[in-house]
Amino acid sequence: MSPALQNIMSSLQRSGTLINSLIAALTAGGQQLFSCFTFRCPCQVGKNFYYGSAFLIIPALILLIAGYALRSQMWTMTGEYCCSCVPPHRRISPLERKLACLRFFSITGRAVVAPLTWLAATLLTGTYYECAASEFATVDNYPVFDNVSASKREEILAEFPCFRSAPSDLIPVRDEIVLLHRYQSQMLGWILITLATIAILVSYSLARCCSPLTSLQDYYWNNHLQNERKLFEEAAEQHSRLLIMQRIKKLFGFIPGSEDVKQIRIPSCQDWREISAPSLLCMGDYLQGHYSFLGDRVDEDNEEDKSRGIELKP
Repeated sequence: MSPALQNIMSSLQRSGTLINSLIAALTAGGQQLFSCFTFRCPCQVGKNFYYGSAFLIIPALILLIAGYALRSQMWTMTGEYCCSCVPPHRRISPLERKLACLRFFSITGRAVVAPLTWLAATLLTGTYYECAASEFATVDNYPVFDNVSASKREEILAEFPCFRSAPSDLIPVRDEIVLLHRYQSQMLGWILITLATIAILVSYSLARCCSPLTSLQDYYWNNHLQNERKLFEEAAEQHSRLLIMQRIKKLFGFIPGSEDVKQIRIPSCQDWREISAPSLLCMGDYLQGHYSFLGDRVDEDNEEDKSRGIELKP
């Protein structure tokens, strides 16, 4: 790959354009497969509207919720600003609030890509809308329905999306109704795409105007958050492994993978009872919390001085 193409790909990845495009493409493809293999309009009065609306709206809501839930930044913000475990003496500055709002808008922008794509692809296809709106079509200007009762008219209209055999005088009416619903659905789809595009443009412009950071500061801040998360995960994994190895050695008398095991320890019944007792981080009034599910008995050596570090012995 040429350096110029690598720079373009790196820029797209940092801006999120590549990820958003991939999400949109997968959502559109999934919608087509979902429509072909799953959707079957019941073609019954009173059921078409609910069935078509459910396939139109509920998957979009699920994708929106999943878009928020799968963002690690969302849970980070929840833990930092909304969790009751945050120390009461820590005050959040106005700058932190503004940055948190910008992060939330950024998360929302990523989260709405999939549901908007689902709605747009669904409306442009028109299958769900046609099923939902079939029994509400206006057919007063068709002479064939002049002598048909209201209940019978609803039954006939509800069967239009199924393209079942119909009398020859109803076939032209059915084709016109289907084309009308496709037209309405596709127009709604293009209106949704236009409004979403305008909303995204306006939101990005407002975010840039209201941001307390310059473009270079914003670039540095985003890279700082990514590097902070990455380095913290690496350090946390190493710290956790070293700490757990020390506690396992106190419990069993050796470290997993040791080739020269001269002495082992037989855990007592009390050890086995306490080994599953959870100890969470920084709970209560302690300055230093426990980090493990191995219980308190194996950590008795550190009870005298909780702020002291753990010496790693070979």
